[in-house]
Amino acid sequence: MTRTVAQVIVDGLADLGVGRVFGVVGDALNPLTDAIRTTEGIDWTGFRHEEAAAFAAGARAQLSGELAVCMGTVGPGSVHLLNGLYDAAKSGAPVLAICGQVPLSEVGGDYFQEVDNDLLFRDVAVYRATVTSPSQMPRLLESAVRAAVTGRGVAVLTVPGDLGDREVEEDRPTRFALPRPAVTRPDDPALAEAAEAIARGSRVTLLVGRGAREAREEVLRAAELLAAPMVLTLKGKEGFEDGNPYEVGQTGLIGNPAAAHAMDSCDTLIMLGTDFPYRDWYPEDCRVVQIDTREEHLGRRVPVDVGLAGDVGATLRALLPLLTPVPSRSHLDKARERYADWQKGQADLADPAHDRRLLGRVRAMFDNRDSDVRPEALAAAVDRHAADDAIFTSDTGMATVWLSRLVRMRGTRRLIGSYNLGSMANAMPQAIGAQLWAPGRQVVAFCGDGGLGMLLGDLMTIRSERLPVKLVVFDNRRLGMVKLEQEQAGLPEFGTVLDNPDFAAVAEALGLTGIRVTAPGELDEAVRKALAVPGPVLLDVLTNPDEVAVPGKPTVSQGWGFAIAKIKENLPSGAR
Repeated sequence: MTRTVAQVIVDGLADLGVGRVFGVVGDALNPLTDAIRTTEGIDWTGFRHEEAAAFAAGARAQLSGELAVCMGTVGPGSVHLLNGLYDAAKSGAPVLAICGQVPLSEVGGDYFQEVDNDLLFRDVAVYRATVTSPSQMPRLLESAVRAAVTGRGVAVLTVPGDLGDREVEEDRPTRFALPRPAVTRPDDPALAEAAEAIARGSRVTLLVGRGAREAREEVLRAAELLAAPMVLTLKGKEGFEDGNPYEVGQTGLIGNPAAAHAMDSCDTLIMLGTDFPYRDWYPEDCRVVQIDTREEHLGRRVPVDVGLAGDVGATLRALLPLLTPVPSRSHLDKARERYADWQKGQADLADPAHDRRLLGRVRAMFDNRDSDVRPEALAAAVDRHAADDAIFTSDTGMATVWLSRLVRMRGTRRLIGSYNLGSMANAMPQAIGAQLWAPGRQVVAFCGDGGLGMLLGDLMTIRSERLPVKLVVFDNRRLGMVKLEQEQAGLPEFGTVLDNPDFAAVAEALGLTGIRVTAPGELDEAVRKALAVPGPVLLDVLTNPDEVAVPGKPTVSQGWGFAIAKIKENLPSGAR
């Protein structure tokens, strides 16, 4: 029996093991969604907004390492995919977006809802093609899938509305011929050069990122041999926080003084699988050795003395026998001592009883007069009660700060967020994608109130799919990160106040379990209950809007700007 263009696409995706497609139905997609309806081995998850569908697909691709698929129909439906696809692209997630288009005979005539998809997705996609004839199938599908998988990015295949149900005369099975990822390492002279550069140092620090996750054993051996403190990127938390005697947390604005000291005081920095983008946080006047699978990343952020293009694990296995042990552990010990002191301070802040003690009462007079829950306490409570195999997502902004500082990636926990694009509103839709990928695991989304409000409609998707996602809302009635940015620059906060509803009541109205916390004494039991209740839960916690996340090495200008901002905020409006 001859198949249609739509059926060829759906059969090919099912054979590839895609399993699920995310999107919003309608119009040019009707032949495709009908083919999904009648095909075993592949299911459809309907969203309320295409952006959320794209975020969910990107999350699935990041967690599984395999192709994920989303769909958007003609014009606005495809445009709405764009932000989520940018996030997938910048996260290196293989995603195929199938987009609708006006009838082929109307293309180029400014038809109703017509958008040039090939132009629209030019910047975000590694591959773009529009099907103009049934005879192009399944070739264009094969090309799109290969591009997304091998390029670790987004491919966009556009199907005009009058082509999806047309028959493919010269039909054949799809043959994707996806290659296995190559494991490479540099040649021996390059390794010897790196070993010689490292041997000249006595204070070595490792900066470890996502690209080193599969090389945990080799990275720990290097840290031991070189007596090196290990600074982690946010994406490096997963895989390197559990049982690691060399770890000193993160650097950058979300980091801590110990990590900043480990970076600034080293004479040799070894970057392993990271393209950490914040150049102000790199040390000056030190040797840099970088190992990365992508050659174009070498030296992109900071000048390197030796750049090694290759798999981190394979490269370290060849490099370790060439390294000279560092006899003194003072550099490592100092960094670890500072880290332990900082962690103790964080634990004190995270104690719900903090503001009832003398020093806490004094501090609260300045920064928590309404006795709201401190966000550190909320993050720490979630860390205590969440499963050791939980999957965490976090909204960009202050929710990510508290997660990075208080939630440990122990056991087999996973972590994703919009950590390259930095979009708002990613945590909830990414949690949907994560839960559909791993229905038996606990999925916890750290949501900012601003982010949740932006895509609030897809709470209905969670209900419709009966997903046991746990949404933890840091409800500080603010765009918190923007507020902090304004105040550090000496500006009074403006435009950041949010007139929020009772999010727990909204959740209840939509068929989810809603729990609201308004006082510190209620927190621990509420978190325990939220994570234990079967089915979807929204935990709305009123957190302190004036909580300040002090960076690892605060500057005088930041402190002065914050003081000026607070003075301006407390002046009468006419005197500002």
